[in-house]
Amino acid sequence: MTARFTGKVVLVTGGGSGIGRAAALAFAREGAAVVVAGRGAAALEETVKLIEHEGGRADAVTADVSSSADVARLVATTVERHGGLHVAFNNAGVVEGGMLADMDEDAWDRLLAVNLTGVFLSMKHEIAHMLGNGGGVIVNTSSNLGAHLRLPFLGAYAASKAAVSALSRTAAKEYIGQGIRVNVLSPGPIDTSMSLWPGETEADRAERLKGALPIGRVGSLDEAASAVLWLAAPESGFAVGHDLVLDGGATA
Repeated sequence: MTARFTGKVVLVTGGGSGIGRAAALAFAREGAAVVVAGRGAAALEETVKLIEHEGGRADAVTADVSSSADVARLVATTVERHGGLHVAFNNAGVVEGGMLADMDEDAWDRLLAVNLTGVFLSMKHEIAHMLGNGGGVIVNTSSNLGAHLRLPFLGAYAASKAAVSALSRTAAKEYIGQGIRVNVLSPGPIDTSMSLWPGETEADRAERLKGALPIGRVGSLDEAASAVLWLAAPESGFAVGHDLVLDGGATA
């Protein structure tokens, strides 16, 4: 147990499951007060209970990251309840698949609204607060699919995540001089429901990844959370605009 985030307030979007929940728990274990956000109140409350069971501090705010008003309220509520915002992990995301010519336009719009506009709005409102309050750190979740790798049936998803990387790295250059450090995590298959193909079991996934990834296995939630915390921690202070690929060698 360390205390790298003692006295810090950390906001995690998409905090009701997967990497978001794992990171929220990890931040709390290292001393942070954590606010988890997302659209599902029950899942968020479960994350809060898990953190409190371990003796940590957390609360939940229901918000849709594709709504500017919701994100503005989320940041304001975080500051009101905890007195500041020092670290933001913008992790909310969705997957939509299909051949390009067959893809429903509403699905395309949903994908971009959450994956790209959601990150834009989150950074917009988080940075606005951080600029007047001593700076901060932002970590955005992208994917190894996008800037690093492309696969059939996932072109729209890859496009949204490549844009997240480009947007984040540009913001890093724009704001590091004002004390705001922005980096990106680009995971490959992690042990979450999003890495399962339709109808696939965890055993099926394990068998598929034996041959698909050089490392031969799915990534663990602890491995993903550890990468998030490193990007957000003081020891990575010279990492600015870095896109950290965590994919078991898929894009090596």
